[in-house]
Amino acid sequence: MDQHNVSPFNALPPVVVALAAVIFGLEVMFQAATAGFLGGQGGVGWRLDAIRDYGVFDEVAAYMWDNGVYPPAELLRLLTYPLIHGGFVHATFVVVFILAIGKMVAEVFSPLAFMALFLVSSVAGALGFVALMNSPYPLIGGYPGVYGLIGAFTFILWTRESLRGGNRYRAFGLIGALLAIQLIFGLLQGEFGNVVADLSGFATGFLMSFVVSPGGWRRVLARLRSR
Repeated sequence: MDQHNVSPFNALPPVVVALAAVIFGLEVMFQAATAGFLGGQGGVGWRLDAIRDYGVFDEVAAYMWDNGVYPPAELLRLLTYPLIHGGFVHATFVVVFILAIGKMVAEVFSPLAFMALFLVSSVAGALGFVALMNSPYPLIGGYPGVYGLIGAFTFILWTRESLRGGNRYRAFGLIGALLAIQLIFGLLQGEFGNVVADLSGFATGFLMSFVVSPGGWRRVLARLRSR
């Protein structure tokens, strides 16, 4: 078969394509509803309804903490908010990062580990958001999960540099550049909730990689025993 006719998606691990397709598919649905092609007149409010029902709100978390009640429907927000985005550009950038960074991560990690990295990092991002910030805005979008994948990618680079005897700190170049951009936007907007959520996701993804990477737990035990 002519290599020029091969779809570029054939090179992407299925788990990466599936995650990107779910996020982009939901965004297409919201776009169609806003344009009046789905849901009739009520479709215009689908996105706002989804944000209200599935986004992470500081006041909801505060209510649960103060009253000691944790309804499953409210806890589910920790897993659903990464699928809801503020608009087409927001969702598109998340999908692009998933396809680019996710491909490199999924080629090293198992599909289960890949999804665990995205989901657990998303949960950690939400917890960091509600624990450290008092934001009036909801947390939505897949960036904390994406930053978890960036953490795993950083772990891959960090490991390679260690094996080569190179400078391991070079692996943190990508997150350093992204953090600088995040801080600039945070200063311009006067809101750092997303910065906290994204960095919480990154730290979780990087630390999880020591355990969920191929041979990760055995490698950690071996290193501890050698000390």
